[in-house]
Amino acid sequence: MSSGCACCGSSTSCSSVNSEKQQNLAILRLVATFLGGALVLNSYLATWIFPEDEVRAEISAILGAIFLGAPLIIGAIKDLLNGKLTMYEMAALAVVASFSLGYYAEAGLVSFFLYLGELIESRTALGAKAAIEDLVKLTPGTAHKIVDGKETDCEVSLLKKGDIVRVRPGENVPADGNIIKGSSSLNEASVTGESLPADKQEGSSVFAGTENYTGVIDVEVSKVGDDTTLGKVRHLILEAESTRIPLMNIIDRHVQWYTPTILMVAALIIFFTGNPRYAIAALVAACPCALVMATPTAMVAGLSCAARLGILIKNVTHLESAGTLTAVICDKTGTLTTGKLAVSKLTPVDGVEASHLLFIAASAEKSSNHPVAKAMANVAKEANLELGDCQEMKEVSGKGITALVDKKKIVVGRELWLKENKCDFTKFNKDKITSEEGLSSMFVAEDGECIGLIGLEDHARPEARMAMEELKSLGIKSITMLTGDK
Repeated sequence: MSSGCACCGSSTSCSSVNSEKQQNLAILRLVATFLGGALVLNSYLATWIFPEDEVRAEISAILGAIFLGAPLIIGAIKDLLNGKLTMYEMAALAVVASFSLGYYAEAGLVSFFLYLGELIESRTALGAKAAIEDLVKLTPGTAHKIVDGKETDCEVSLLKKGDIVRVRPGENVPADGNIIKGSSSLNEASVTGESLPADKQEGSSVFAGTENYTGVIDVEVSKVGDDTTLGKVRHLILEAESTRIPLMNIIDRHVQWYTPTILMVAALIIFFTGNPRYAIAALVAACPCALVMATPTAMVAGLSCAARLGILIKNVTHLESAGTLTAVICDKTGTLTTGKLAVSKLTPVDGVEASHLLFIAASAEKSSNHPVAKAMANVAKEANLELGDCQEMKEVSGKGITALVDKKKIVVGRELWLKENKCDFTKFNKDKITSEEGLSSMFVAEDGECIGLIGLEDHARPEARMAMEELKSLGIKSITMLTGDK
């Protein structure tokens, strides 16, 4: 299904358009900032290369200072007219003071570093917004709505509570709701963080933006738009950008006193020395470039970096407190492990070759999108097995599949599923053939007779051990893993 805007139903997301405009503006400002910085740098180079010709250096420095300082001064004047007093007024005073004394290059440098910090902040903020847009894109633009038993396509923005929508394999769920018909396996990683698919039956709840893997399901809509779980996640990211750490609140609280105090100090310098150059030098030295740049830039950079990695931070104060952590609790699946199942054990019954067991199972599963099926297909490919012809494949979410492979009835799935299909376990000796701890076991039957089991497991990430060692080196005393697996 095509992606669309949840607010206007257009084929292009409104947030994507706005973000693209902001990104283009940020790029334009970045180019302008570095152009002004290049003029200032050129003034220093001109002084060094042509020491006898100061005019060239001064012209370059003046142009750079005007190019960089004018927007800063205009912004400061607007703030004052609106009754605001921020750190930028102090910076604007430093620029004007430097320029009035003929320190054109210094005036340009002050403006350059301030704008560079602001641009870094706005550019990194776009990373967080891009992560939000990726979440929004998970919700399809159109939905297959069922009206009087007939299926019609409609915009997701027009859905309301109580509507029935149909979701096919490979499509994303358009809204939160409950399954009223069908069963399937859904990838809910975007909402729950769980990498392995969740098996869903009639009555199960589903979330907007999650991907349907296997069966066709009819869903009764319970929540739409911003009320969905995905919408609330998006709101949490936006909310986190507006939160502030204590240091930032202290800066805002005392900035109204900082600028007047520095001006008083400058006045005292003029009074006692009679030299305005010393007072202007004090204004330049007191310009809070580092303070203005460092804190908000670091916070926004941290938020956007985390968002790109799929980590949603509700409040930026957590970033500040992270430096004092002594204990860490880790999720297992998809965090310490790859989140992808892989075949790790083939256990056929007596008289059956392991290659035949894999051939039968992989052939039956080859048309499925389920991670178990993909794991079997991958190991069969590695073993250079040419899979057989599969017909009449039927998949039941959470249980297994039945199919005809080379005209033989094949059943693959959980033990209970094979017993429901009246498979014979006579040759299957449970004393000799057991499921190992930590493995997910898929039993395989051929023409009504169980011929073995296939063990699958989720492997640890190669970098997991290194990550744990780094945490310990940072002073983390306790590391705990929480998992619902065996």
